[in-house]
This record gives sequence, structure tokens and C-alpha cells, in this order.
Amino acid sequence: MKTKPKIRHIAMITLDPERLAKFYEETFEMKRLHSSGKAIFMTDGYITMALLPNNAEGKAPGLNHFGWHVEDAEEIAQRIMKFGLDHPAKRPADRPYAETRGTDPDGNNFDLSTHGFDRVETALDREQKQKQKVTV
Repeated sequence: MKTKPKIRHIAMITLDPERLAKFYEETFEMKRLHSSGKAIFMTDGYITMALLPNNAEGKAPGLNHFGWHVEDAEEIAQRIMKFGLDHPAKRPADRPYAETRGTDPDGNNFDLSTHGFDRVETALDREQKQKQKVTV
């Protein structure tokens, strides 16, 4: 049986590939694969991400957002804030795929989810999990 296609690469245009690479290395522990000119290619071991330098014509329309499955969202939030960025904001209750949304230094949006993106988790589910943590 033929396997279905899978997303394994994203690319973002940036004014400063080096600055953005450092953010992703320090915040999400991504590794550099290689560079090509000023472009930097990184991976989390599953998805590759190209950080492409902006050209003279200006920033092209790009990515709306992407998501990170993380074990400890607060630890990641602290890493994000070390770059002078805001703490990731809670997602609305009707957005069951991720708990919070943050931005990188270029303003690219990303979601943070501790339960992953392959299933939903409602605000009520999250409240119940939090209550269980407090009573343990």
C-alpha cells in the first residue's frame, strides 16, 4: 500500500536568519543542518525548517502559524521571554488543538500544545487535568 504524503519541511522568510536560528536553537532545541548562502536549514529531528533571507523586493506573504508539541509549556515560555518576547497567550476555549500561541522574534505565530495536534482537548479537559495536578 502506498504511504500518504507527509509535511516534513517548512520555510520562513526573515530579515535575519542567524538571529532566528539562535531563537529556535535556544527555545526549541533545534539543530542546524547546513547553510546555503545566508539561508539556514534546521531540524527538530522530524521536520526541517529553512530560514530564508528577505530579498530586495520585500517580505512575501508567508506562513500563518505552525505548531509545537512540547512537554512543558511553561519552560518553553520562559525560554521565549529570554528573547524579550511576551509570554505565549492562552488560546480561546473553542480552539482545542493547542493551549497557547506565541511568536518568534520576526512575529511568526506558533501554537504550543502539551497534548499534541493529533487529537483535541477542550478547555474543560484542561481544567480537569489542572485540578488533578493540584490534588496529586
